[in-house]
Amino acid sequence: QVQLVESGGGLVQAGGSLRLSCAASGRTFSSYAMGWFRQAPGKEREFVARIRWSGGMTSYADSLKGRFTISRDAAKNTVYLQMNSLKPEDTAVYYCAVQRLPSYDVTYWGQGTQVTVSS
Repeated sequence: QVQLVESGGGLVQAGGSLRLSCAASGRTFSSYAMGWFRQAPGKEREFVARIRWSGGMTSYADSLKGRFTISRDAAKNTVYLQMNSLKPEDTAVYYCAVQRLPSYDVTYWGQGTQVTVSS
């Protein structure tokens, strides 16, 4: 059974940084990608970033390039999202997801972690 456990969320002031972690277990992920999504109150869930387990190719939402960085530690089966220069509009629940290749369809979701950026 696949499990995704996110951590690292919290309250931070605008301009600050946070690093989210997503520990994955339950299968081999080498033929998948791992993604981060977020959902703000009253808004639809949106794509943030993704990384392929094999090769490490990354992709980002255009609006977040330069501030957010996704990475992985294959030995720990963990994916990270480094978020810098945070803005109040980054406030959301952040979700980790397993994405099937090549479609990037999400097959598993984590439980989410709250990120709140105060002004």
